[in-house]
Amino acid sequence: MAELDSFDMRILAAMQARGDISNVELAEAVLLSPTQCARRLQRLRAEGYIRSVVALLDPVRLGFGVTAHTLVQLRSHDEPTNTAFRRFVTETDEIVGCWSQTGDVDYLLRIVVRDLSHLADLIERLEAVTGGVASLRSSIVLREFKQSTALPLPR
Repeated sequence: MAELDSFDMRILAAMQARGDISNVELAEAVLLSPTQCARRLQRLRAEGYIRSVVALLDPVRLGFGVTAHTLVQLRSHDEPTNTAFRRFVTETDEIVGCWSQTGDVDYLLRIVVRDLSHLADLIERLEAVTGGVASLRSSIVLREFKQSTALPLPR
């Protein structure tokens, strides 16, 4: 992998801000020719600096009224339990983020559902699939003040 220079960092910053930016607009923003910019962008993608470009949808406008951050501690850490948990997480669209973490819980889930009834159903399915959990605590998001997918790139 090549070392990133200031042009690469400006390309990454511009792509984070607006993933649908045209190559011409991107080239103008980072002060490169469109050809040089396209070549650098292709390299950044090939080297894995840009994993994907997506559209960020508005959950509330789409009817998803509840976001929950759920802490899960599994009852057992044997292979069948871990496999069942990971399969459930990867196959459940409402679980939009999952992190294994240190401390007194095993996982942090970010769950987006239509309402509290749907959250209750999802939690019941999770408990059934894994054979039960040692502890589970959900915090419901009241208001979102900041959410970003952007990494704090050096300027």
